[in-house]
Amino acid sequence: MDKMNNTYFPDNKYYEAQPTWYLIDAKNKNVGRIATAIARILIGKNKSSYTPYINTKNHVIITNSKYVIMSSGDEKIYFRNSRRPGGLKKESFNQLKLRLPNRIIEHAVKGMLPKNRLGRILFNNLKVYSGDYHPHSAQTPIEYKLDKIK
Repeated sequence: MDKMNNTYFPDNKYYEAQPTWYLIDAKNKNVGRIATAIARILIGKNKSSYTPYINTKNHVIITNSKYVIMSSGDEKIYFRNSRRPGGLKKESFNQLKLRLPNRIIEHAVKGMLPKNRLGRILFNNLKVYSGDYHPHSAQTPIEYKLDKIK
């Protein structure tokens, strides 16, 4: 049997031993561009051993979510529905930014994750905070630079 033609498939045991925590500062960053970077980290595409069906145990901490910006000018409208008659609520980007600034990044990242069981598990690895403080300093997160992203 030729060993050069065998494909390597990593086990879940490989990822369970080494969870990685990343810290991203979202101050004055574009929502869509930062969300794509977060989704790539959560899915595991930043590692050389990327496998689509395995949870890579990457955790992402976002700080300063209340300072994010929208490139299209604040024209974004967020909808939610209570599924009752007259239950449709509309909220602009600026209104949601004042009320729940974390929800903006969570909504953008959730739309970029897979729509299956793994996507729901990966979404739980995202922690978003509106200020500078986060309670995850014991995990020693790696600061992830987004210099090219504005």
